[in-house]
Amino acid sequence: MWIPTEHEKYGVVIASFRGTVPFGLSLEIGDTVQILEKCDGWYRGFALKNPNIKGIFPSSYVHLKNACVKNKGQFEMVIPTEDSVITEMTSTLRDWGTMWKQLYVRNEGDLFHRLWHIMNEILDLRRQVLVGHLTHDRMKDVKRHITARLDWGNEQLGLDLVPRKEYAMVDPEDISITELYRLMEHRHRKKDTPVQASSHHLFVQMKSLMCSNLGEELEVIFSLFDSKENRPISERFFLRLNRNGLPKAPEKPERHCSLFMDLGSSELRKDIYITVHIIRIGRMGAGEKKNACSVQYRRPFGCAVLSIADLLTGETKDDLVLKVYMCNTESEWYQIHENIIKKLNARYNLTGSNAGLAVSLQLLHGDIEQIRREYSSVFSHGVSITRKLGFSNIIMPGEMRNDLYITIERGEFEKGGKSVARNVEVTMFIVDSSGQTLKDFISFGAGEPPASEYHSFVLYHNNSPRWSELLKLPIPVDKFRGAHIRFEFRHCSTKEKGEKKLFGFSFVPLMQEDGRTLPDGTHELIVHKCEENTNLQDTTRYLKLPFSKGIFLGNNNQAMKATKESFWITSFLCSTKLTQNGDMLDLLKWRTHPDKITGCLSKLKEIDGSEIVKFLQDTLDTLFGILDENSQKYGSKVFDSLVHIINLLQDSKFHHFKPVMDTYIESHFAGALAYRDLIKVLKWYVDRITEAERQEHIQEVLKAQEYIFKYIVQSRRLFSLATGGQNEEEFRCCIQELLMSVRFFLSQESKGSGALSQSQAVFLSSFPAVYSELLKLFDVREVANLVQDTLGSLPTIMHVDDSLQAIKLQCISKTVESQLYTNPDSRYILLPVVLHHLHIHLQEQKDLIMCARILSNVFCLIKKNSSEKSVLEEIDVIVTSLLDILLRTILEITSRPQPSSSALRLQFQDVTGEFVACLLSLLRQMTDRHYQQLLDSFNTKEELRDFLLQIFTVFRILIRPEMFPKDWTVMRLVANNVIITTVLYLSDALRKNFLNENFDYKIWDSYFYLAVIFINQLCLQLEMFTPSKKKKVLEKYGDMRVTMGCEIFSMWQNLGEHKLHFIPALIGPFLEVTLIPQPDLRNVMIPIFHDMMDWEQRRSGNFKQVEAKLIDKLDSLMSEGKGDETYRELFNSILLKKIERETWRESGVSLIATVTRLMERLLDYRDCMKMGEVDGKKIGCTVSLLNFYKTELNKEEMYIRYIHKLYDLHLKAQNFTEAAYTLLLYDELLEWSDRPLREFLTYPMQTEWQRKEHLHLTIIQNFDRGKCWENGIILCRKIAEQYESYYDYRNLSKMRMMEASLYDKIMDQQRLEPEFFRVGFYGKKFPFFLRNKEFVCRGHDYERLEAFQQRMLTEFPHAIAMQHANQPDETIFQAEAQYLQIYAVTPIPESQEVLQREGVPDNIKSFYKVNHIWKFRYDRPFHKGTKDKENEFKSLWVERTSLYLVQSLPGISRWFEVEKREVVEMSPLENAIEVLENKNQQLKTLISQCQTRQMQNINPLTMCLNGVIDAAVNGGVSRYQEAFFVKEYILSHPEDGEKIARLRELMLEQAQILEFSLAVHEKFVPQDMRPLHKKLVDQFFVMKSSLGIQEFSACMQASPVHFPNGSPRVCRNSAPASMSPDGTRVIPRRSPLSYPAVNRYSSSSLSSQASAEVSNITGQSESSDEVFNMQPSPSTSSLSSTHSASPNVTSSAPSSARASPLLSDKHKHSRENSCLSPRERPCSAIYPTPGEPSQRMLFNHIGDGALPRSDPNLSAPDKAMNPTPSSWSLDSGKEAKNMSDSGKLISPPVPPRPTQTASPARHTTTVSPSPAGRSPLKSSVQSFTPSPVEYHSPGLTSNSPVLSGSYSSGISSLSRCSMSETSGFENQGNEPATPAPAPGYSAPEEPARKESKTPPPYSVFERTLRRPVPLPHSLSIPAAAEPPALPPKPLAARAGHLENGTRRTEPGPRPRPLPRKVSQL
Repeated sequence: MWIPTEHEKYGVVIASFRGTVPFGLSLEIGDTVQILEKCDGWYRGFALKNPNIKGIFPSSYVHLKNACVKNKGQFEMVIPTEDSVITEMTSTLRDWGTMWKQLYVRNEGDLFHRLWHIMNEILDLRRQVLVGHLTHDRMKDVKRHITARLDWGNEQLGLDLVPRKEYAMVDPEDISITELYRLMEHRHRKKDTPVQASSHHLFVQMKSLMCSNLGEELEVIFSLFDSKENRPISERFFLRLNRNGLPKAPEKPERHCSLFMDLGSSELRKDIYITVHIIRIGRMGAGEKKNACSVQYRRPFGCAVLSIADLLTGETKDDLVLKVYMCNTESEWYQIHENIIKKLNARYNLTGSNAGLAVSLQLLHGDIEQIRREYSSVFSHGVSITRKLGFSNIIMPGEMRNDLYITIERGEFEKGGKSVARNVEVTMFIVDSSGQTLKDFISFGAGEPPASEYHSFVLYHNNSPRWSELLKLPIPVDKFRGAHIRFEFRHCSTKEKGEKKLFGFSFVPLMQEDGRTLPDGTHELIVHKCEENTNLQDTTRYLKLPFSKGIFLGNNNQAMKATKESFWITSFLCSTKLTQNGDMLDLLKWRTHPDKITGCLSKLKEIDGSEIVKFLQDTLDTLFGILDENSQKYGSKVFDSLVHIINLLQDSKFHHFKPVMDTYIESHFAGALAYRDLIKVLKWYVDRITEAERQEHIQEVLKAQEYIFKYIVQSRRLFSLATGGQNEEEFRCCIQELLMSVRFFLSQESKGSGALSQSQAVFLSSFPAVYSELLKLFDVREVANLVQDTLGSLPTIMHVDDSLQAIKLQCISKTVESQLYTNPDSRYILLPVVLHHLHIHLQEQKDLIMCARILSNVFCLIKKNSSEKSVLEEIDVIVTSLLDILLRTILEITSRPQPSSSALRLQFQDVTGEFVACLLSLLRQMTDRHYQQLLDSFNTKEELRDFLLQIFTVFRILIRPEMFPKDWTVMRLVANNVIITTVLYLSDALRKNFLNENFDYKIWDSYFYLAVIFINQLCLQLEMFTPSKKKKVLEKYGDMRVTMGCEIFSMWQNLGEHKLHFIPALIGPFLEVTLIPQPDLRNVMIPIFHDMMDWEQRRSGNFKQVEAKLIDKLDSLMSEGKGDETYRELFNSILLKKIERETWRESGVSLIATVTRLMERLLDYRDCMKMGEVDGKKIGCTVSLLNFYKTELNKEEMYIRYIHKLYDLHLKAQNFTEAAYTLLLYDELLEWSDRPLREFLTYPMQTEWQRKEHLHLTIIQNFDRGKCWENGIILCRKIAEQYESYYDYRNLSKMRMMEASLYDKIMDQQRLEPEFFRVGFYGKKFPFFLRNKEFVCRGHDYERLEAFQQRMLTEFPHAIAMQHANQPDETIFQAEAQYLQIYAVTPIPESQEVLQREGVPDNIKSFYKVNHIWKFRYDRPFHKGTKDKENEFKSLWVERTSLYLVQSLPGISRWFEVEKREVVEMSPLENAIEVLENKNQQLKTLISQCQTRQMQNINPLTMCLNGVIDAAVNGGVSRYQEAFFVKEYILSHPEDGEKIARLRELMLEQAQILEFSLAVHEKFVPQDMRPLHKKLVDQFFVMKSSLGIQEFSACMQASPVHFPNGSPRVCRNSAPASMSPDGTRVIPRRSPLSYPAVNRYSSSSLSSQASAEVSNITGQSESSDEVFNMQPSPSTSSLSSTHSASPNVTSSAPSSARASPLLSDKHKHSRENSCLSPRERPCSAIYPTPGEPSQRMLFNHIGDGALPRSDPNLSAPDKAMNPTPSSWSLDSGKEAKNMSDSGKLISPPVPPRPTQTASPARHTTTVSPSPAGRSPLKSSVQSFTPSPVEYHSPGLTSNSPVLSGSYSSGISSLSRCSMSETSGFENQGNEPATPAPAPGYSAPEEPARKESKTPPPYSVFERTLRRPVPLPHSLSIPAAAEPPALPPKPLAARAGHLENGTRRTEPGPRPRPLPRKVSQL
């Protein structure tokens, strides 16, 4: 049976449990669980990480922990009773664990590893805390480390700042908000601004001395030297090096590293140096023989110096190498370091180029305890301590020191009867009073143990040596008296014995007779001469002698005068026990000299402070002893001395001695009667303040009042104890009188001089310290009243003297912080005076920082929910006095501009934050009663209105993100809780006072605005929090958004008809609220929209405003990431339900549907935009949204915005063509007008014309980059028209050049034809704009089906690729999955005209094959009926699917949706016809490419021939014969007669093409492929015989072959008679002035090499492959190709559209509009124009142009090419000659071109072939010389830089032509003649059509069953007045109608979906 648990409430999972049992709860190790019930070894409960799921788990899997339970029962809450730091660590580590893994995923390796390290550290520290064996101090230390690491990790991960008190988290509900703010601020500042350390330490470690000439032991002495004052500032660090220059005792680190301690900040400057002196220990001379002397001397070696400024960068200086300078002149050794510092290095030598002293230096900051903690490794290994000379900056009480520093300065000695100076060594001993030498009290420096004697270094032959060696003598105080120092002087011999001979001594006593020590300073000592064997052990023999030249004893004056030898030392005592000051000693011994008391008291002020504090207790005892002795006589003097000592302790140096004085007062002070004298003297001073002229001494007294009162109070207590409380009333009266004097002096106003106000300031600054003393004797209320009276006496007038005002506030601040104020009784007395002064300052907006601090302290004492009566009364007082002024202050300071300097800005933020915290504290403390009293206190509605507006404005300011730092979530939540509580109170006032006739729009608007921004705050969006944080917030505050949402709804319902004032203004804000993903909030707020629609419908009969606002705001809000699919469904369902019964239901449903559809698209758009790279999804989604805005919503501005977003996407993806089309949509909306447009997106303010021009140029640039040059040309023409109309010839010229360059690119540059793919997106998981739709996509360059399929699967990683092309069924459509169906499709160009023309180069045709494609085709072969295994062609049908798009490709996207699909089945016969047509076309193309040398090798042609011939032999074409030419088929399919005939024609045509192909192949085939060629020829004969072709040559002559890509023209040396087998034609040329001269340097049409061009012109062949060099050019003329000739070459245009001299301006303009550029050329001089009717009459139903015709000059049997000058001639290098065999020229029938009257006459002779024998008729053509140069037209210059073969051959054919005027083919008018069709072929039935125009590259037509698609109007060009005779190529006029046979109907004027004008956009 399950029993509710009593004690087992909380536990931690110690083993994972899978929960496989029924009702089992799955748990992971480490989870925390809350236990509800237990039963037989099982618990029932839930994991705290997911409290909604409850289940059972074994009790053995859980470790129980102690916990306390709140709210026992169903909603109980369990809190573990462990240390709060442990709880925080546990929850924080859990949160970090999740985020730590994310760091790895995001590849933030550095933070990942650092956090891992910190987490392990915290876990380790957590174990230490849990074990519980730590001492109290160690526990504090561990917790400090833990919290520091937690804060660091939280900051790095962007988590919240945790407020802590003594390392434990604080509950914001348990402390006041001002205290919370301070805790947060303290932690924030601690994080941001590290405290500057006042104490610094230098760590020095000696590594080695690198020097080549060592070999002796060394002493290295470090010290710090002040070059400014020329003195050392530290003791010495002394270490010994061995002969190798390494530390002598490496095992003792304290011997070779030291810490120079207690450097003040003032000593971190560049003139403080580290000096290093090196002394060697060895022979006298460095170069002496080793055995010269066995005695070791200390001798100077070298010196190094380093400025401490080099260490201030804060970096550790490891392995610094200091240069060591050697001293050449020993007499200067004492100042060598000074000279190096002064850069006088020249006089010293370096010890060597690589020599130096290797040291490690580091500057450490902070007090010594902090350093010990942070650099524990340094101290654990051992380090010697080097102190500063003398006391540190701060003297600590209890510090025991007695150090005497002696500096051996110099000596003056006589020669001693020798010729050279002495080598003097000084030896020093310390001798005590008994004559014994004191052992181990001479310290050479830190790092070296003290010694008993000292030997100086020796200077060679120097009678005036200067040593300047500093020694420390740490002699104990008890041995100081009677001790002296003895110096012995010896001469050191350099002889072999190395003797040291004593020749004199000096001594100096350490203490004088009167107890004073040796005074600091330099002492000149007498050198007493003595013999070498003199015994100095008996000190009594010399102590009676004088020791210093300043002191002579007895009658030895004469003896002293005789001596000339002297010795100088400098002494300096640093002692806390001994003094050198006689005045101090006199004062302390006042009883021995009573007459000197007055003098001693006077001299006390002159004694050094350090001497006084050393003897502080003795001095105070002396003073009060003197006071007791004679208070009348000495009272004033003692008072002054006491004031001096008290003020001395204010000095920072002696600040730490205050506790010493406090201890003295508490424990040692015994002056029970002193209080009377102290009060009397103090009152006397206070009374004199207003009269005295000089206030300095009085101010000193006032400054000391705290301790004076301490003495007064302690004295009175002692007196009371002694007398049983006598004279109590008298004492009270004295204090009252004293304070009355004080109040009188405080109330005085300064008259002109500031001295009085200064005294007042001094009194106020120290007065609060007196409160605690008065409380020792008086009741709290008495003291409070005294203080209130005193503070109340201050003048309230704001003085000019601001300093006094500041001091006054400081006094009030200290009062509020004092112990007195903490008592509720005294607080109620003091509060009014405090608030009074605050109010005055806040009103004046002065001293805001101090005011904020005082207010914070006031509120810190008022705890939350304190219902005590006193607290409620206090709140009453504060509300009445300060609420209004507090609101005004916050408004004032937040409206000021923030200061620029960072320090001021921090201060500004602090003040603002403190005031805000105060306001929040006050509001949190206010109860219903307070709010009611507040609202009742307003006399008029105007006052209430102003108050409400003010408080709402302040709340909006508090909600601002910048109000608190971003990681202060705790503070923000507290603030929000207070705000919402207050708003709930105030909304009642709003309802009661400002509705109906009193309605006030402004205040209601302010309310709603506040509520909306409250809900939208980032810190309230719980969905973004971690689960644990969300749980905590919900437990503490609930979801405040829902509360505020309900309040909004409630207030909205109260508005009634006033709602109309807020429509549509509040639609956007409310929409933003509903987009928050909180279901309850949405359910509350969405119905408001129904209400708005209803009221809007009532007002205006529709809700257009609501719709417009909704749509506008939805876009901006959803693009910011707000809203989701759930919201869309909720919005739809709630509103539809709401409007069910409304009369306006239909229009409402329409609006909701529109908004819902917009949401669908916006959500898809947002989801797509989250992807990293630009892909089809992003672009497709943007296109969908863009079209929605345009077609359904007609939102012009949004439409334009999305155009530019789409444009940016295309640019990023490098879809330049699509980018250009996209920008054209905007261009379409603009016109060429001067209307000004406003600044918009990235466009500046400009005219419409300028913006359209800019767009045109950008679009042209993109078309250029996308290689869509034809489209760019049209725009060039369009903008050129504008320039021309404005006579802007400069830009016109540039535009024409740009246009010309685009033509060049068309001809020169290679363009890849993209593949197209049909993609079907099936299944419900696809985004809305793709779901169950099919698209055709334009692939990328080089992208084939496999690559495209892979790309699509990458874009849709969850999609499944379908492996068939069949249409999917309904189950696939409705599946909850993604299916992709992809296959390649073939584009079907809409206009076949350009593609059918012969002579148009491939690089022009290629554009029309793959651009402006609406229709695509996909063929699927299948067998119908019984499949014939012998001949499968009989039953091979084709299912042809045609797809029609909504818009042509390319366009604004790489893919467009399929609008319509048609499926037809093709019979086997139709299939066979198409296969043959395609193969014939392929062969013709390959031949043409081979002849024009567009192919690098002949392999493609070889492979194609092999495929056709071999297949034919093996049953290819013969299978068709078997299938369709048999009698059975013909009889059973009588309707296919024409098709069978067509198939036969195609077979014969293929045979002709193959014949010619083989001839071409033979010419170009390489030697190694000759056998294959022979095989092909043999197989071809077999194929011919199978077709039944016998006389193939005749057959061939009847139908010459034409090639679509420009068939070969006559070579440049050929005679004109050989131009064409059937006839000749002359092309008229323009005059040389027709076109501007433009030089072009392009590759030749015959060869890509310029050398080949030159070869063509000169008639020379550069290689054996002269066939290729001399091939005729493509059928385009020389100027229509990109390979330009000389600038003066004339045009060969035959068209009437060419501008001739007689052409009217109108026609010229028409020509311009027809886009015929000066560089365009007509078709070849040999072949007719493709647009002419006669050309079309020959089998125009064949797929790609007219039926080819064979060359009559090919001899079939011989398979060889005659070297004839025909157009088919493959011999290019030889001169052409007339055919000798027949004397005839055979030409294909060439239809004439219409002639212009101004053109030269043309004489064309042609012979039509005979129907019967197909034999060509004769024609006589005059032959002419083959030289092209001789017959140039006048415009052709002979010095042309590059002449292509194409134009030279054209000139050759032109220059000698003789024409017959009566030619039957000459067209006299504009009507073209129709020649008889070739025999054997039926002419087409359709009549000859006029030349139709090619649709421009992106013309768009309205089509049936299709929504009109807007296409760029800007590219349309007006139709020419007369149709141009030339094909319009890329710049043809935009077609206004459709050609016959096309699928589009002729549209009327194109509708514009948007107005042409865009409002200022």
